[in-house]
Amino acid sequence: MNIGKDTVVGVHYELEVEGEKLDASGDNPLTYLHGHGMMIPGFESRLEGLSEGDKYDFLVPAKEGYGEFNENAIAELDKAIFMVDGNMSTEVFEGAQLQLTNQEGQPMVGVVQAITEDKVTMDFNHQLAGKDLHFTGSIANLRAATEEEISHGHVHGPEGHQH
Repeated sequence: MNIGKDTVVGVHYELEVEGEKLDASGDNPLTYLHGHGMMIPGFESRLEGLSEGDKYDFLVPAKEGYGEFNENAIAELDKAIFMVDGNMSTEVFEGAQLQLTNQEGQPMVGVVQAITEDKVTMDFNHQLAGKDLHFTGSIANLRAATEEEISHGHVHGPEGHQH
C-alpha cells in the first residue's frame, strides 16, 4: 500500500528549522488521515506515494508550510485592551504568547513584541512563518481509512481520535 488520499498514516518524524531540532514524534508515530488537510501541504505532498518502512528526508519551503512572514500580521493594539482593574495584566509581557479574539469572534494567537506607554505590539504570524522546515523520518504503518473516519475527516481508534 502507498500513501494516498484516505490512507491512515503512522509516521515517525523529526523537524529541524535552521539546524535546530524543534519537534519529533518520539516513541509512538504521529497518526493522521492523509489528504484531509490535517498536516501542512508540503509535508503531505512529499509523503504521497511512500510505503510502510520507507525513510524520508526533505525540505518544505515556507510557502508550503506555515506561509511566508506577513508584515501585515503585526499589529499595534491599544494598551487599554490589556488593562485589568486599572493595571496591566500580568500575562502581558514581551515574548508572551496570548490568545485574543478578533472582531468576527475568531481566536487569534499572537506574541507580544513590545509594550510602550499606550500601545502593545503583537505579531500574529505563526511562529514558523517564513521558515523552511527540514523533516526526516520513516513511515511506521499504513492502512485504508474506514468510511466513518473519512466522513469525520480524522482517524479513530488507537493513536487517533476516540469518540
